[in-house]
Order: sequence, then C-alpha cells, then structure tokens
Amino acid sequence: MPPVAETVLDEVEAEGGEDAGPGPRTGAPARRGARAAGAAALLTAVLFCLATALSRSHPFGPVTRNVVDLGQQYLPYHAYWRSFLRGETHGDAFLNWNSGFGANFLGDVGTYLSSPVDLLVVFFPADRIELALYVVTAVKITAAGAAMAALLLRLRPGPWPVAAALGTAYALSGWTFNFGSTVPMWLDGLAAFPLLCLVGEWARTGRRPVLGPLVVALAWIANFYTAYMATLGAAVVLAVRLLTVEETATVRRRLAGALRAARSVLVGVGLAAPLVAVVFLGTKTADPTPEVTFAPAAWTDVLARFLPATASTASPALFIGTPALLLALTLPFNRAVAPRVRAALTAAVVLVTLSLQWEPTHLLWHAGASPNGVPYRQAFVLCGLLLIAAWFSVAGGVPRPAALLAGGALLGGLAWAARGSVDIDRWTFPASGAAALLALIAALLALAAARREPSGAVGGNHRNSTGTAPEAPTGDNRENSTATARQDSARTALKAPARPARLLPLLAVLLLVAAQAGEAAVTGKRIEEQQRAEVAWSPRTGPWHEAAAREVARADAWPRHRTDPGEVPGGNDVLLVGGQGADYYSSLTSETTSRTLVSLGFGAYAKGRHPVTLDNPVTDALFSVGTRMRSEPAEPVRQDAPPRATVTATTVPVPPLVTVRPSARPAGPSGDSAFARQERLLGASVYELPAPRRTGRALAAHCPAGSEVWFWAPEYRGTATLAGQRPVRFDGKPPAVSAAMGALGTVPASGEVRIALDPEGRARLPREPVGCLVRARLDTAVDRLTATGATRVRTTGHTVTAALPPGSTGVAVLAVPRISGWSCAAGDADLRPARAYEGLVAVPLDGRADTVHCSFRPPGLRLGGAVGAAALLALAATGVLHRRRSRG
Repeated sequence: MPPVAETVLDEVEAEGGEDAGPGPRTGAPARRGARAAGAAALLTAVLFCLATALSRSHPFGPVTRNVVDLGQQYLPYHAYWRSFLRGETHGDAFLNWNSGFGANFLGDVGTYLSSPVDLLVVFFPADRIELALYVVTAVKITAAGAAMAALLLRLRPGPWPVAAALGTAYALSGWTFNFGSTVPMWLDGLAAFPLLCLVGEWARTGRRPVLGPLVVALAWIANFYTAYMATLGAAVVLAVRLLTVEETATVRRRLAGALRAARSVLVGVGLAAPLVAVVFLGTKTADPTPEVTFAPAAWTDVLARFLPATASTASPALFIGTPALLLALTLPFNRAVAPRVRAALTAAVVLVTLSLQWEPTHLLWHAGASPNGVPYRQAFVLCGLLLIAAWFSVAGGVPRPAALLAGGALLGGLAWAARGSVDIDRWTFPASGAAALLALIAALLALAAARREPSGAVGGNHRNSTGTAPEAPTGDNRENSTATARQDSARTALKAPARPARLLPLLAVLLLVAAQAGEAAVTGKRIEEQQRAEVAWSPRTGPWHEAAAREVARADAWPRHRTDPGEVPGGNDVLLVGGQGADYYSSLTSETTSRTLVSLGFGAYAKGRHPVTLDNPVTDALFSVGTRMRSEPAEPVRQDAPPRATVTATTVPVPPLVTVRPSARPAGPSGDSAFARQERLLGASVYELPAPRRTGRALAAHCPAGSEVWFWAPEYRGTATLAGQRPVRFDGKPPAVSAAMGALGTVPASGEVRIALDPEGRARLPREPVGCLVRARLDTAVDRLTATGATRVRTTGHTVTAALPPGSTGVAVLAVPRISGWSCAAGDADLRPARAYEGLVAVPLDGRADTVHCSFRPPGLRLGGAVGAAALLALAATGVLHRRRSRG
C-alpha cells in the first residue's frame, strides 16, 4: 500500500478536529503505533468471536468448545484458580489438596495459570467459568495481534492500517485456531514473540535496558515453554536486523547489540527463575510419557497448512491468510526492498521452515524433547516471520506488478502441490480463491492510487532517474527520516486532491482487511467443527456439575476425612466441583502419584498423567475417603447441551488421614496384583484371591458367598459380566489408558463365580484378575486403623499436624502420595525429607512423640529464589549504570 494511504487516513482524522498541518506532528509515530495496535486488537477480537459464532460454539451458540485438554485440563484449572484467588480452597500456592490426594500446585500454576491474563477469572461467577476461559483466550489472542501490529511499525514505518491487518493475520493464524485456542497457555507465547522481538530492537539500539529484561521475565513467567520458542524466534529476527539495518555498522557495534540482547534474556529468565525452576524440576519427577521419535510430515501436507480451513495435529499450522502470504512471497522479487534485507529475511523464513522438518532442529525448538501430541508447537514463530516478511514487502508501497506476478506464481504452485493433501477441506480452495481475488483488486486500486500521486510526492514503488528501484533505507534514523519526508511531501501535494483519488487507498485497505477477515472467520469456523467431529470432547459445564458442587460443599468434612465427587463429565472433577479425590490431570503429575495409584487399581489416562477416581471401599479406607458422590445421568451426554444428573452422597466410617502401622515394612500377602498391594498397604487380608480357570472367553472361580467380585485387568478393553449381572465396561489401551478395577456384583450362595469376557481384540489379563472382597474383614481392618490412628488432624495450606495416641511406635502414614517436596518430623524434631510407605508419606515413630508434623515445599523454589534475587541485583545494577551513562 502506498504511503498516500496513510496520509489520506491521517488527513481524514485531521478533518475531525486534529491539526492537519503539512509538517510532521509531534508523536506521530507513536500515534500510528497506537492506532495500529488498537485497530488490530479490535479486529482480532471481532473476528475471533465471529468464528466462534459461525461454528455455533459456546458462548455464542449451544455447542461445547471443550475439546481434548481444553475441557480436561484448562477449564478445571481455571475453575480452581478462581476459587483459589477468592480464598475458597483448602490448599495454598504450594499444595493443592483437591487433586491426586495432594499435588504440587505451584508447578501447575507455572504450567497453566501464571499468565497475568488468567487473573480475569476472578471477576466471573463460578457458574460462568467457561465464559471466563473464553474471555481469557480472546484477550490473549487480541494482545498478540496488537503486539505484532506495533512491532511491524517499529521495524519499519508504513501505513498503519496495513500493519493492523497483518497483526490480526498473525493473531488469527492457523496455529491459533488449531492449537492455541484450545491450549490457552500456549497463547502467551504467541503474544511473547512480537514483544521479545521488540526487546531485541531495544537491545540493538541501546534503549530500555531495564524494561527489556522485565518484558522477558513476564513472557517466561506467563508460559516459559512457548516463551522459550518465542525467544529463539526473536533471536532469528534480531540476527536479521543486525545484519541488514545498519550496513555501515562495525562488527563491534553489532556484537554489542547482540550482547545487550543476551543480557536482557539472561536477566529476564533469572527473574522468572522462582517459577521456572519449580516447573523444570517438576517435569523431572513427572510421570514419564513414552519416548517419541520425530517423523517429519509429508511436504504436501506442510504446504497444505499454508492454506485456509485446514486442521491437523500431525503437520504445522501455517495459515496466515492468502493476502498476507502473497505479500510475503513477493519479498524475494520486490526490488523496492534493499537486496540485503530481501536476502536475509527470505533466508530466515526458508531456514526456519526447514528447521520444522529436521529432527536436530526439531529437538532444539522443543528444548531437547520431542513432545507427545502436537509435534509442531513452534509453528507460530514461522507465522510471525512470514508476516514480518510481508510487512517489509508492502510497508514502502504496494509491490510492483512483476513482484506480484512472481509471488502469485509461487502461491499458485504451492496450492497446486498441496492439492492432494489429506488436510485439504472443502472450504480451502473457495476461501483461498475469494481472498486472492479481493487481494488482487486491492493491489490494483493501490497501484492506481500510486500512479495518481502528484509528481512531488515521494511514495509507492517509484523509480529514480536511472530507472532502478531506490535502495531501501538501512538505518533507523534514515528509515524514519525517509518515511517522514515521503509523508510530508505527500501531505503537501495532497492539500486538496480529488476525492475519488483519495478514496482509492481507503478502498484498497478495506478490501485487504475484508479478504483477511473473511478467510480467518471461515478458517476458525471450519477448524472448530473439524475438531469437534474428530477428537475427544467434554460437555459444557451445567446442572450436573452444579449439583455435584452443592453436594460436595454440604458433605465436606476435611481434614477429618476426604470427600470424593466421583465421576463428573469432563475430567479433573475435583477442580471443578470441589472435594479431595484422586482425579488429577497435569503435565506435572508425579510419577509417584501415578504409579502408586495405578498399582492399587486406579485407572489412568494420558499415558499415566491423568489418574481418575476409583469407587472401591478398600482404597477409600486407605485414603480416608469418608464421603463419596455417585451420579445417575438423566440423559446421554451431548455436545449441544449441558448434562444433567442426580447426585447422591454416601458417608461411611474410614480411618483418619494419618494412621499408625507397626513397622516400616508393610505386612500382608505377597504378589504383584492390585488386590495384594491394597492388602499390604491396609495391613490386613480382606480379599479372597482365587486362581480362576479360563475357558475361551470365560473365567470360573470359587469365592465366599456374599462377597463382592472385583475384576482388575489394566490392559483389558471390552466388557466383563458376572453371571446374572449387567456387563461392566473396561477401557484399557496401553500405554495411553489403564483400566480401573471394577465391581462386577455379589457372589451367589453357591460360591460359584462365572465371568463372561467380551474383549475388543486380544484379552490381556494379569495373573490374578479376580478378587472377592469380604466386607467383614474390611470393617475389622478399618476399626483397628481408626483406633490406633491420629486422634486429631489439622491442616493448613501446605502442612499437616496430627496428634497420636501416646506411646505410638512403628511408622505414621499420611494418606498422601510421597511426591518430592514433603518433609516430616515426629514430635519436636527437625523436618527431614519424608520416607515412603508403599508410595505414601511416612514418619518413623519411636514411642516418645505423640505428634507428627509434615510440610510441603515445591522442589526448586529455594534454587529459583536465589537465582531470582541475583537477577534482581543485576537488573538494579544495569539501571544504575544506564542512568550514569545517560547523565554523562
């Protein structure tokens, strides 16, 4: 777009009362940046909401948005975050008592909730948490668009409406719709990339040495995972700028800029260390997921992802809009841009694209570990580089026809090569074609406006007397002065232009915005629809969750005993409705928690990182679950309506949270079945463990009449049916899913147990798949543990104090998984790292102490605090030195 477009828009605003003098107005660049950022934010917010409305998704429609982890992780975590901020939880910033029988909450805060935008949830009522999360998502995306628009004008002066349109294109890229909008924590990296590029600009020019590290710290605190990727991307942009902006700069001057940028990053990351260190060490103790070997996507699919309405988790989401992509593709052929800039930016885009497909660089982008799930999480960086390339090609004026034809040929070749990809949607080529047509008309209008510019105006892609394109300015001062001269000359020449000539640039901008906007809205709509049809989803929160929350609040007796909300659709139930159950889904789920619970018969999803509740009386006794909720759905769970159910609460006697065992080595039957492990931890034999005879698809055994038949087969997928009872479903699918132990029914008077199996595929059964629970034995064990256990238990945010019967010996066992960070002591002794008793927290007793005290501190907090303090001192020293130099 020629500079005349911006000039006309400025004059239109001036007619409304602003001084329209021919000279440059004070603060004009800042005003243009603010206009661009504001326009990009507004356009981004409107289009994101429009895409949601077109797909009939909540909050603009009845259909759930809660696909995959959005419903299983981010929605529950934001619900709990709201309750935490309002002081409504039992835990504190260190420990979450609600999840996984006690989990490292600070690690989860740093992973999911540390963005300042997440604080907005506190302003929403509890029954509007989905709306709160949608607003958080929209604000993050909007901020990314505004930041990119502001960055573009900082990199090179140009028409602010075009910068706003390109900022919106970045915020509403395919990466945002396909990945970011359903993983809100990654959106902080989307906003961080342009901000970190701005920090690079400050470092290059020796400005804002204190603010720069603070911006880096904010980015890394908000989400260090994508901030790491954004930092790598910003380093690429800085390298391009150091090589191209100042051609006469010495090597020493460029090296100084690079070192200033490195200092900003090191100090900023150091400031974020108290949180980053906790998350980093949390990942070291997290339940390990199976190793992933990176397999690059087919290039046909990679090319297809540049086009609209494509969705996949196996290839990089690179859509930025056909007009923006066309402008980026014109850069190598745009002779109005300095050759050095063209070469460096083109090389950067090509190399980053190739780096997505090469395993060593793939690992570099992901901090050395190939991720499970989406393998192209860094693709937003390439989207940003493409838009920077587009901006450099259009900032000085619309590319000449030759460059447009060459870029169009590349775009056509890309579309042709991608035509056979499985990712192509029926909307892809119609949407792309319509956007390309609008972009072509906009380019023609802009070229026509450039030809109508008075001879005194310096703008567009005009030629000098030799017939060659003038070399683009190379330094910040020269860029700004040249742009100002162009605008001054254009303003003078356009004091009273013909109104049709003034409308052409406006029409061109409007058509460009319309092309980008329409394509983005269609892409967002189609991606949401495809995701709902192809991946796992959770229903909207509603009456079922509200009923469960009411029952939990009524029955909650913590810390006298736990209350488990049972199964509520969506996962991470306790974070949504309250209680202190086993359900817990986090990237930081401790291996100790996962292994301990699964070994006791609990089920787990997400390769072990999502243990779920188990309605079993033995494990309820082990973990002091005194009240359990059970739900009876009123109707099938649907995508387009919140579910309803009847929720009932049952309270039974259970041992206290802290019990006393006779020795550090648990007594009980040998064996590796979940039944044997439960008995060892309980200290009593409560199951009959028959050796079932397997005949085809049936199991036969003999158990005491009236005992309860339990079936345990973590890898079994299918149904198991006790004769005369209903089939019970088991969903084992190793390594992703471990099936929970399930009750099949009551043993008849004959004592004969016959179980019919209907497996999906080969039936994988352990050596002891059947256990018959004798309730009288369990009642005796519960009475014994209650009589010898704690007489009083008191908890604070991250501590437990229990009073024990005098003379207690052996070992006190806290019904909490022994994750890293627990320290305990008996009596007045000093806290020491807690011991483990079959995976639970344990404290040795010598008969002299009548109290035990345990406290949890997230691993890495002390180290991170020391690093953060050192970084703060370095920042203060930097500020003092900068002020002294400025005064000198």
